[in-house]
Amino acid sequence: MVFEWQRMEWKFNRYKMRTITTKVYKIYEHSNREKCYEWIRENWHDLNEHSVRDVVESIKALTKIIGGSNDYSISQIPDRNEFINFRDYDEEELSKLEAQDCPLTGTWCDIDVIEGLREKNMSKLLKAIHEETEYIYSDEGLFELCECNEYEFNEEGNIH
Repeated sequence: MVFEWQRMEWKFNRYKMRTITTKVYKIYEHSNREKCYEWIRENWHDLNEHSVRDVVESIKALTKIIGGSNDYSISQIPDRNEFINFRDYDEEELSKLEAQDCPLTGTWCDIDVIEGLREKNMSKLLKAIHEETEYIYSDEGLFELCECNEYEFNEEGNIH
């Protein structure tokens, strides 16, 4: 695929128009996908941040139902002294929740937040975020991302 664009240049108080032709490729067309993956890994550091936001929203929703308070530090990258704590909550209200119904926000992590608190083990939830992040930044995950979003790259592997 060839993409053409025009650029204006200032020269001697006049505009001079010229056309520059750049070849761009879909990820499956690119001869060196690793360059494309490298560009993404070096420039996009928050590809799984939506999972962190989902967990935070589920924690807040659960706290509204069971009362008490919460405290957390969550990252999409492991080993950053992460934690999720609930205090002074109503355990009877927690036991009434049907986790499989996703009653908090309707997202993937409702079940994990409820079950993690019941088991008093939120590390499984943090591990799930980290595993998803690892997949997203893998070659396979980045290929899917680029293909689904129809990203285009120049010959150097930079996104266009």
